Amino acid sequence: MNPTSPLGFVGLGVMGEPMCRNLATKGGHRLLAFDRAAEPLARLSVHEVQAAGSVAALAEACEVLFLCLPSGHHVAGVAEEVFAAKGRLRHIVDMGTSPVALTRSLAAQAATLGISWVDAPIARTRQAAEYGTLSVMVGATAADYAQLLPLLSCVASDITHCGPVGCGQAVKILNNMVLVETVSALAEAMAIGQSVGLDAQVLLETLAKGSADSFALRNHGMKAMLPGVFPERAFSVEYARKDITYALELAQAGGIDAAGAQRGAALLDAAKAAGWGAQYWPVIARVLARSAVDDTATDA
Repeated sequence: MNPTSPLGFVGLGVMGEPMCRNLATKGGHRLLAFDRAAEPLARLSVHEVQAAGSVAALAEACEVLFLCLPSGHHVAGVAEEVFAAKGRLRHIVDMGTSPVALTRSLAAQAATLGISWVDAPIARTRQAAEYGTLSVMVGATAADYAQLLPLLSCVASDITHCGPVGCGQAVKILNNMVLVETVSALAEAMAIGQSVGLDAQVLLETLAKGSADSFALRNHGMKAMLPGVFPERAFSVEYARKDITYALELAQAGGIDAAGAQRGAALLDAAKAAGWGAQYWPVIARVLARSAVDDTATDA
């Protein structure tokens, strides 16, 4: 890669903005960025990140283009624009969560243009994005992984080469599937416990001292479900449902009955139907809590 060539970045949302900033500040790289919202571009200008007029302009100017977009649908749209422009691009790095089949299809299209496609979806919290301590799961050739590792190190403290293209997405999707199933189990435990008179805080604090302890319990359970705090502008019900959809697609393709994932999807659907689609997704706990109240009222 040409060290004088700027890096391109598309998608300056909750996670993308701090990642772009860390590439500029921690890595000392020149950045050109594009987003439909003006506010993050204005904030990043303080760190000498320049705004690009279009996605095509990034393809013309940059050898490496990072994408941090909400879904595979958005990635496919940007890819179409990028492929049409091509420009100087040599690497496209998708750091959002996209379907495995789509990722491999886009990688095949990119290869015909001499561009390598790398899937490098991120995990962990917004705070981790701010600190540059994300976990990144990479699907790439060994050569591409080695070449891009110094750049990924600007945004992440844990980086895993999971295998060829698509494998990073598969691991991320399954990570989120397990997380949703774990939070669903916590929501069920809280609802059942409260139905027999248990204090929810006592329950979760005690579970944390035993074999049921987990990242989900300490972060989603204690910090969101217990106090009932489910803000917007966090990872929403709609985003979590998207990722579970990707997991169920993988399960169907493999002929696997993913009953736990289906249960998580049903709770997310119920939360969205209740009007909580934009809220932080552990709000699924309210679905079960409300069901328990309704059942009690019916019994009365």
